[in-house]
Amino acid sequence: MSFASETRRRRTFAIISHPDAGKTTLTEKLLLFSGAIHIAGSVKARKASRHATSDWMEIEKQRGISVASSVMQMLYREHVVNLLDTPGHKDFSEDTYRVLTAVDSALMVIDAANGVEAQTKRLIEVCRQRDTPIITFVNKMDREGRDPISLLDEIEAELGMPCVPMTWPVGQGKAFGGIVNLRQRNMRLFKAGADRVTDDEVVPLSEADTLRQRFGHDFELAEQNIELLTEAAPAFDLQAFLAAKQTPVFFGSAVNNFGVQEVLDALVDLAPSPAPRQTTTRVVEPDEEQFSGVVFKVQANMDPSHRDRIAFVRVYSGRYAQGMKLKVQRTGKELRPTSVVTFLSQRREAVDEAYAGDIIGFTTHGGVQLGDTITEGESLQYTGLPFFAPELFQAVELANPMKSKQLQAGLMQLGEEGAIQVFRPQEGGAMLLGAVGQLQFEVVQHRLKAEYSVDVRLMASRFVGARWITADSADELKKFTDANASKLALDAADTLAYLMTSPYDLRLTQERFPKIHFHPLREHAGLVLQKAA
Repeated sequence: MSFASETRRRRTFAIISHPDAGKTTLTEKLLLFSGAIHIAGSVKARKASRHATSDWMEIEKQRGISVASSVMQMLYREHVVNLLDTPGHKDFSEDTYRVLTAVDSALMVIDAANGVEAQTKRLIEVCRQRDTPIITFVNKMDREGRDPISLLDEIEAELGMPCVPMTWPVGQGKAFGGIVNLRQRNMRLFKAGADRVTDDEVVPLSEADTLRQRFGHDFELAEQNIELLTEAAPAFDLQAFLAAKQTPVFFGSAVNNFGVQEVLDALVDLAPSPAPRQTTTRVVEPDEEQFSGVVFKVQANMDPSHRDRIAFVRVYSGRYAQGMKLKVQRTGKELRPTSVVTFLSQRREAVDEAYAGDIIGFTTHGGVQLGDTITEGESLQYTGLPFFAPELFQAVELANPMKSKQLQAGLMQLGEEGAIQVFRPQEGGAMLLGAVGQLQFEVVQHRLKAEYSVDVRLMASRFVGARWITADSADELKKFTDANASKLALDAADTLAYLMTSPYDLRLTQERFPKIHFHPLREHAGLVLQKAA
C-alpha cells in the first residue's frame, strides 16, 4: 500500500526570525487566511483578554514573547499545512534548533528596518547545515525601513544563496502603495487591515499608466528596480530552491494582512512535501506502509487542570491509525498513549489518522523522551536531534524542604522537555540547572511555581560549562570518574557529563586523560555528532 497521494498533500514548515520581526503576527495571519481562525489574537496587547494563538504559556502572555515552540495544522487548497512557530529569543534557541529537525522547509521573517539580525543568522546556519529550503518574507513594509535592493544584498550575503523576488514593493512607510506580484503580473494595492481578511484591489500591470498616475515616482522606481532585477538576478528555479540554493522573497505587512496570501500560496505551490529520511541503518521513504516517527518536543502541563504530558511526534513514514500498536525503540516498550491529537496551538482535536509530514501529539505519563524513535515494530533510529552544552549554571535551593518530591518531579519533567538541562551531581548536593540563556532560568522558576507549586531560589554555581563524556575503554572511564567525581553529573537522559570551572580546567583535564573524549554536543541515545577539538 502506498500513501504517496496523502504525503504529497503535506507541507511542514517552521517560521524563524529574530525577536520582534513579526513572526508570531505572521503565524496568526497565515491561520486567518487559511480559514483556521476567524479573528487574530492581539500580540502586542499583552494584558488584553486575547493573546497570540500560538502563545499559550502564562509567562508568554505576561511578557508578550514566545518562549516555547507551538504546532498548528490547517487545511488550505486541499493541502494539509503543518506550521511550527518557534521562539525568536536566543535564550530558547535549543527548542528552535530541535524544531528545525522536524520540518521540510522554513519561512524566514525579516524586519524591513533592521535587516538580517543576530538570531536570524544563527537559525540560517542551522537551515544551511541541513539544506532546508527557505522562503523569505520581508515584513513591516508599511513602516520606514531599508532600501529593498540593499536588503536583498544583505539577505544574499547572509544566506550564501541568490534571492529571487516573487513580489516587489511600491513605496515604503507612509508612501507604501502595495506589492507587484511578479508571477501573476499584477499589483495588489495596500489597504490597512484589522483582524479580518480584506478584499484588496488588484490591478493588472497592463494598466501601468493608471498605476503611474496614482503612485507617481514610487511606481516608476519599482518598475526600474524590477527591470534591473530581471536582468541581474537569476530566474526562479524550483529545483535550486528545493536544494536550498535559492530563496524566493516576498514583501508585505503581516499586521495589516498584506502580502500574506502570496506567502501562503507559495508554501503550497513551492515548498516541498515530505522527503526520505536517514536512519542509522537505512533511508526511510515517506510513503512506506509502516509507521515511524520521532519525538522532537515534549511539553508538560499544556492543560494545567489535567497535568498532562504531550510528546510531539513528526511522522516520517506510513500512516498512523487509532489504536495501532507502537513501540519506543530506545526502551523496546510498547507505547500506549491515552489520546492522540493534532493542534491549533492550545486547541486540540482527536486524530483518526495521520501521514508523513504531520505532527501529532501523544498524551503520555512518561516513558518517552526527546529524540525517541517510535515505530510499528521495525528497529530504527533516526538521528540529528541536538543537545548543546550549557554555558550558564545555577544551583536549585528549595524554599520549603517539604516540597522536595514536587521539585524532583518538576525538574525531571522540565529536563525531559528540554526546557532546561538538569544535572544530578554524582557526589550528591543541590541539583544543577544548565542553560543556553539567562531567560531559561526565569521561565523554569516561574513554571515550577505555577505548575508544581514549588518555590525555589536559584543560586550561583562555580561551573561555567559542560562536556559529555565517552571513553576508549571501561577501565579508562573508571580511572577518570574516580579522579573527577566532584565534577561529574548525570543529565535528564542519564548521560555522564563533566562540569568545568574554566576553559583552562577543561584543557588540563583533557591533557591528563587523553583517552577520554569530551563532547560539546550530544544526540539522543548517546549518538555523538562531533567530538571536542
